[in-house]
Amino acid sequence: MVMVITGILVAIIAMFMKQPVDAYFDSARRAALTDEADTAIRRMARDIHKALPNSVRQLNNQCIEFIPTKIGGRYRAAANALGTGDILDFTVADTSFDMFGLNSALSADQQIAVGDVIAVYNLGIVGADAYAGSNTSAVTSIAEPGDLANETKINIKITGTKFPLASGSKRFQVIPSNEKIVSFVCLNGRLYRNANYAYGTTCPAPTPGTTPVLAQHVSFCDFVYSSSDPRNALVQITINLTDGGETISLYHEAHVNNSP
Repeated sequence: MVMVITGILVAIIAMFMKQPVDAYFDSARRAALTDEADTAIRRMARDIHKALPNSVRQLNNQCIEFIPTKIGGRYRAAANALGTGDILDFTVADTSFDMFGLNSALSADQQIAVGDVIAVYNLGIVGADAYAGSNTSAVTSIAEPGDLANETKINIKITGTKFPLASGSKRFQVIPSNEKIVSFVCLNGRLYRNANYAYGTTCPAPTPGTTPVLAQHVSFCDFVYSSSDPRNALVQITINLTDGGETISLYHEAHVNNSP
């Protein structure tokens, strides 16, 4: 009799305890999914903000691709009053130019290094497209100071590069040598960050186990690149994550500055 009564009491207590316990685990699962999705979207937005102007392209709604940059600078476009200063000459295949400011004054992760690629006035069109290499040149060496104090001489391809178009603001961007292209790809329930592959026209397939994973449990993924404004574009990111019957949805807009 005691065992029967005890069993009944335990069953009743378990019924009352099950709901708050289940609610706790559901809440913890939702929090974990939200944190995973938020971390992934923040990483995507941070990388997209550093994209080379006019390099973002939506290969499909599951893949967004761009050329990253590490820093930008201003090149010398005219000599000083004494006729001194190494200008970036757009009329010939130039092999060097002076950058305003000292490269060594930049933080370590932003300093221009041998192998990095200089891009000038990227418009993403024929003749001024970094993907085609028509307006880029690899850095061969760096010297400080340049022809003048507080300037840095940047030596580029030995055979010289004739950049097609000058920048109205005399600016250039630097593409890092160790990461010349990046894409975010949704595939088989995962969000990948793919990098360092050959330029192409199709979305690169990530390598499971090798390509870094930003998020798992991806049940829905959608990327939209809107470039109706030629200077300010927008990448719209929607990601749904599902686990144990719980689904969370995050939407984020990343601004893209396309002013070259």
